[in-house]
Amino acid sequence: MSHSDPQLDRYRRQMRFASLGEEGQRRLLASRALVCGCGALGSVIADQLVRAGVGFVRIVDRDFLERDNLHRQVLFDERDVAEELPKAVAAARRLRQINSEVTIEAEVADVTAANMARLAASVDVIVDGTDNFETRYLLNDFAVANNVPWVFGGCVGAEGQMLAILPGETACLSCLLPEPPPAELQPTCETAGVIGPIVATIAALQSAEALKILSGHREAVNRRLAVIDLWNNQLRSIGIARAVEEPRCRTCVDRDFPWLEGRRGAAAISLCGRNAVQLASPGGEPTSLAQLAAKLQSVGKVSVNPFLLRLEVEQYRITVFADGRAIVGGTDDIAEARVVHARYVGG
Repeated sequence: MSHSDPQLDRYRRQMRFASLGEEGQRRLLASRALVCGCGALGSVIADQLVRAGVGFVRIVDRDFLERDNLHRQVLFDERDVAEELPKAVAAARRLRQINSEVTIEAEVADVTAANMARLAASVDVIVDGTDNFETRYLLNDFAVANNVPWVFGGCVGAEGQMLAILPGETACLSCLLPEPPPAELQPTCETAGVIGPIVATIAALQSAEALKILSGHREAVNRRLAVIDLWNNQLRSIGIARAVEEPRCRTCVDRDFPWLEGRRGAAAISLCGRNAVQLASPGGEPTSLAQLAAKLQSVGKVSVNPFLLRLEVEQYRITVFADGRAIVGGTDDIAEARVVHARYVGG
């Protein structure tokens, strides 16, 4: 192993793993990853990729930090919560302290059909840290359409699943689940809870698959669905075949991409059992947070930083981001959230 490159010295223990080696490490340093969502799974994944020396990591997250995130979202601390920081911004700040030699880009945004191509431009892998199937189907559409590997993961309670997807080689998300599960049947971290160890376990599996892909070892990628229940000590590995016969996969066989083309997907969604609704920017334009803060000073309690504005009024907590999106806390009813947003923030 060469020791002539000081850039490699911090990774020498990692390179001693023969299946990776110096060549694999150099590939990691030249690679680019997109982490979609930087909550529980995403914070662990981003941490693992940056520590491993992935050369460029773009972190995209639409949400802000709250105190009850801290038991499982490992990049954050109480200072980040007190500063009311978006997760992507707080994560990038912490990761730059961990490894200043890689490029970390933070995007405070919702991943949508309108920005998916820009966010995933020139990346070598997409890793799923999201909390909703709408975004996952969008990731799947983009990945299959553009032949970009991606790694699906999800967990709730003490159970989790992971599937690495290599377009054209393996089953995709639509092969596994042709349609999103009904929202009312999906347990969430709010309704069913979640423990930190399952988050760490699933995120570790996702990170390992991403590192295999980025280091040039696609042959080592797990092509089976991993299903883990830590509480009941159950570990399963399930083969998932590509749906090439009836019913055929509409994504990887028929090449139909409704989520990517904007034919499916909502402008407003209820957030993962949090008694909150996210509303898209009405005009798709950025918002002047300073002007909005001046407008709302007499309405309720207002706090503002460069990334977001928060208004507490009546039983609601309205958070407006610089990109124009808003999260209305205090209701999970989309119609009510729209009324509240219109009443205080306006159109």
